[in-house]
Amino acid sequence: DGVHFAYPPADKVSLASLEEVAKLDQRGGVEVLHEVSFRAEPGQMVALVGSSGAGKSTIAALLPRLYDVDSGCVRLSGIDVRDLSFESIRDTVGMVTQDGHLFHESIRSNLILARPEATDDDLANVLRRARLADLMSTLPDGLDTVVGERGYRLSGGERQRLTIARLLLARPRVVILDEATAHLDSTSEAAVQAALAEALAGRTALVIAHRLSTVRAADFILVVEQGCIVERGTHDELLASSGRYEELYRTQFEQAPDVAAAVTVS
Repeated sequence: DGVHFAYPPADKVSLASLEEVAKLDQRGGVEVLHEVSFRAEPGQMVALVGSSGAGKSTIAALLPRLYDVDSGCVRLSGIDVRDLSFESIRDTVGMVTQDGHLFHESIRSNLILARPEATDDDLANVLRRARLADLMSTLPDGLDTVVGERGYRLSGGERQRLTIARLLLARPRVVILDEATAHLDSTSEAAVQAALAEALAGRTALVIAHRLSTVRAADFILVVEQGCIVERGTHDELLASSGRYEELYRTQFEQAPDVAAAVTVS
């Protein structure tokens, strides 16, 4: 039986339902998702974990209609996303990826893409919530500072937090995080995680993560392998089941033997 994602018309929405989804790769006709089905309730965080190439990002891409399914259905508010306008989907679903893309424009211009009518007070508010107030105080041109490839050089963490500020300004009801902290050092990751906590508060979230430490608090975790959901449950439940999740977790967190090692540089 396929499970539909449905949520009430409230300030929070549940994530779309994926019923028996089979997504075909149009380049070669290879089926990359097989009978994927799950439901996220309003305000829940759902994590997708698994090997590289397992299909996690493809699942996430179905919700904003970067792809359309070949069979099955993705639903928002009980409505097939194929029956919704792209504008409606864009207003409902926000995404932060590992790249943190910014245009070669001012900080103001990059932010108001999310909400053109936003005031400077609105921008200051989301920048503060994204942990960027200190950075903004050091910029001589403030909101008019140009960023991007040929502009002011932002660190990876600062760039990510600016995309999170843009997300906060957009106020989507569903948030997709696709490896949002994958390339950050520990200091930058801590700041970005604090900003993400602001972005996810009260929203339904679909979180794709390689670092399992970032998804322990998820309401439930889906383990994806070869296009299938092979395990599902909370962090504690999956660890206790001694399956694929436990194997991934042990690989990441098992400490190396406490012995000395020789190092040679020549």
